[in-house]
Amino acid sequence: MGQFINTEHDGHVAVVTIDNPPMNALSEALLEELYAEIEALDAADETRVVVLRGGGDRAFVAGADIKEFPALRSSAEEETGSARNLQRLGNRMDAARTPFVAAIQGFCLGGGLELAMCCDVRICADDARLGQPEIKLGLIPGGGGTQRLPRLVGLGRAMLLNLTGDFVDAATAERFGLVEKVVPAGDLMPAALDLARTIAARSPVAVAALRELARTTRDLPLEEGLRREAEAFRRCLASEDGLEGVTAFIEKREPTFTGR
Repeated sequence: MGQFINTEHDGHVAVVTIDNPPMNALSEALLEELYAEIEALDAADETRVVVLRGGGDRAFVAGADIKEFPALRSSAEEETGSARNLQRLGNRMDAARTPFVAAIQGFCLGGGLELAMCCDVRICADDARLGQPEIKLGLIPGGGGTQRLPRLVGLGRAMLLNLTGDFVDAATAERFGLVEKVVPAGDLMPAALDLARTIAARSPVAVAALRELARTTRDLPLEEGLRREAEAFRRCLASEDGLEGVTAFIEKREPTFTGR
């Protein structure tokens, strides 16, 4: 247990809670701690899925710690601050073999939404509010909001959110494609854990291949993407997990994957 990050394990699922009351703001220290925790979990063979959630019931994360912003003005040319640390964290999550599920409740704003967008799947409570309000401070998103958001919802909707700074409710976020599933607030963690356990039961080799393809081929020509997909398919088929999956299907039983 760290100062800001608490992790609990449910089999192969790690539930990481961001705990910085009252709104779980992302300070530099918190982001550094979260980076170290995710790096350790990704390196652990027993971790197959990470669920990210906010502590309390008011927010997943309500943004960066704005109290740190004045000090950043004097070091604006340096690679420091919560925005740069959040980009660094997102890059590390992109490179991980482990998939991430965001369990979003309450406010998910600014850096909090940027963190959620670094995850593979976002499950959202029906009372959540999401947005990129930086424009209201005379700023722009700095942790990936100008880059990840258009890739998820399209350029027009991303510009709508970034230019107005307005929040959207959970139903609108789902309609935009910003979250994949909306559930009643009381069902959020059971739903997130159910999904995470399902993913954890799949082959880690195949899961890692899917994540790599999603990250590295989305901007490539179709022909090159298909070539890389074929290579990844052959790697999965040649793995012990691939042998186990095919054998289990033929023998009409559930497979047991080892990640090799």
